[in-house]
Amino acid sequence: MKFNLKRKLQRFCLILICLLVLIFQSEIPNLKALPMDNYQGEMVMEELRLKVPADAKAVWLNAEKEIWDPWLSAQDGFLGRQLYWDKEKEEALILVNWKSKKLWKSIPISEVSVVQEKFEDNVKTALNVNKNPFELIYEGELIKQG
Repeated sequence: MKFNLKRKLQRFCLILICLLVLIFQSEIPNLKALPMDNYQGEMVMEELRLKVPADAKAVWLNAEKEIWDPWLSAQDGFLGRQLYWDKEKEEALILVNWKSKKLWKSIPISEVSVVQEKFEDNVKTALNVNKNPFELIYEGELIKQG
């Protein structure tokens, strides 16, 4: 009986050690990962996806160039941006590079809203419509790795 109990205890300890190794092994990447707030000083890329119908693509590009380009160029921390358009999905992808998240997020939302309103007025006038046809599908941020 004593021998049987000792053997069960040894198996239990072995299983416990294996479980601990597996748990700590899987936690290693999480220890190296940093919360997004720690990236305030790192370069960040703003990602926007819009619905842009094919028949309004030229108007969208023109409004981006006339309204957003000059305003963005005047912003502290703005590094540049890229515009992409997917013909099949009729979606635009806008990637805006910022020197840091802190500089990007320091821009007052009220100021961004004024520029967005000018953009929408430009588009509505050009297309002779009452509503902005470029629906925002997604808004996010990307942090450069490595």
